[in-house]
Amino acid sequence: MSQHSHESDNSEGELAVVDNLIDVDRVSVQFGTQWILRDISLSIARGQTISIIGESGCGKTVFMKTLVGLITPTIGTVAFDGLTLNQLSHSQLATVRSRIGFVFQNAALFDSMSIFDNVAFPLRQNDASVGEAEVRDRVMQHLAEVGLPKDVTRKRPAELSGGMRKRVGLARALILRPDLLVYDEPTTGLDPIMSDVINELILDTRRRYPVTSVVVTHDMHTARKVSDRVLMFYPRRRLGEHDSQILFDGSPSDLEHAVDHRVRQFVRGEAGERLSEMAQGLED
Repeated sequence: MSQHSHESDNSEGELAVVDNLIDVDRVSVQFGTQWILRDISLSIARGQTISIIGESGCGKTVFMKTLVGLITPTIGTVAFDGLTLNQLSHSQLATVRSRIGFVFQNAALFDSMSIFDNVAFPLRQNDASVGEAEVRDRVMQHLAEVGLPKDVTRKRPAELSGGMRKRVGLARALILRPDLLVYDEPTTGLDPIMSDVINELILDTRRRYPVTSVVVTHDMHTARKVSDRVLMFYPRRRLGEHDSQILFDGSPSDLEHAVDHRVRQFVRGEAGERLSEMAQGLED
């Protein structure tokens, strides 16, 4: 798979390759009167796999959608491969999105289509130059890579188990050979064995392709196993005005020994002070 690289002129007139695939600069997102994200700045290096963890309502999904231009920041900018998303035209943004693969929480397959047509769909929609023989080769290649047999191609999504549908979703996400793969709760609803199958496939995909990955998850086993780096977000409404919304940004091995007790409580699944907050009516 070829990896795109954005180049820009430096002060000496030479071309410089942008090292980070994603740069987030002081991003805030407000819905109505509520700030969901506030003053987020970070970069994601090419080839890195990061997991975003945190309790429900902390802004993980909003952040993920902002990264790929589905939500425009109220304040700040997101750059993908050196291109500032909110400065792009609709057609330019569509081109950027064709370089991003999405693995949705519930697979989001088309019920009326066969598995073959589901996986082929992005390729047929985005690249008219690809003939049906190549479409077939690529569909079969990516289904094989996620461990699905050839006879699955004729079936409909409703005929597959949840784990198989997730694997079809990953095959579909890979069909355009993306630079960025975004996983939204990839193991939700799966038993522990199938969850680990998905984790292994995430690792396999990273070994097989030079892809950058963002994994939004509640599953600490997934975060520890697949990540180079973990970010933990905290709900904006429960922070002081000048507190950072990112409580942790580091390696998975450092999670257990994080300085912030809220990180340790989340990682260990401990209620901590949340019970007393709920009793006092401070919880939304």
